Amino acid sequence: MDALFIGQTYIDVTLLADHVPTGDEKAVAKDYAVSFGGNAVTAAFACSKLEHNVELICTLADDWLGHMFADMAERYRVKLHPRKVARSSLSFIMPNNGKRAILRARDADYLTEAPAVDITGLRCLHLDGHLSTTAIDYAKRCRASGVLTSLDGGGLRENTHDLLGFIDVAVVAERLCEQMNLSTEAMLDYLKSRGCKIAGVTEGERGMLWYDESGTVSRLPALPVPKELIIDTSGAGDVFHGAYLSAWLANPKGAWNDHFHFARAASAHKIQHLGNEAGIPSQADVAAARARFESK
Repeated sequence: MDALFIGQTYIDVTLLADHVPTGDEKAVAKDYAVSFGGNAVTAAFACSKLEHNVELICTLADDWLGHMFADMAERYRVKLHPRKVARSSLSFIMPNNGKRAILRARDADYLTEAPAVDITGLRCLHLDGHLSTTAIDYAKRCRASGVLTSLDGGGLRENTHDLLGFIDVAVVAERLCEQMNLSTEAMLDYLKSRGCKIAGVTEGERGMLWYDESGTVSRLPALPVPKELIIDTSGAGDVFHGAYLSAWLANPKGAWNDHFHFARAASAHKIQHLGNEAGIPSQADVAAARARFESK
């Protein structure tokens, strides 16, 4: 196994519409997509499509949406280690001018214990902070075994501070800065104080402020994808995580600057497509995005 991911599963329903009805009103969407969702889940699917051996600990229900998700995982060659819940979780996503509104319904009442996965030979672990005690347990074990640990810090969770003590690579969102009342620069200092060797704060169209292996802070600008090509930014951050882990797996001795450049192009591909599945890039898709949008 190259990579193990741990996170909450969603089925994403993405609706492209000019107007969201309220009250006693009806409207017709211009387009829609139904796909797998969840932060670590989408990162896992991205890493797998980028040609790595991926396994996933995630919530899974024995309902028709759960069966659909299991079929998706099989198609993408993602081996599942389910933690059972009664009902599948849903996300309703409405992209709008480079932003997106999200309404979620989640079942996090576990019916079974966390699955035990043999980490012998594992190369990297990625977490989104969900399945809280499971995330910390595997992060501790992986850190002790020399396995690279990565965190998607999309928002503040009850385990965030403790979990960061076992994380090598932390890429967090501006939302976490807001929740912790920290500037972007102060967040990087905080992540450094928690022992993260590589860390960054993603800032949407402004790119990412991050520090490298030496602790040097720099900015990685977002690629200049024309506004008229941007369809759906949801999932772009999750693809970014899966892609930088893919780049690291392909070249673990390479510089993280190179890994993040690869991931940036993967995200640039994602935002041009509606829904997660359509936006998950192949190696060829990443190469095409780099050729088109990176300055020569």
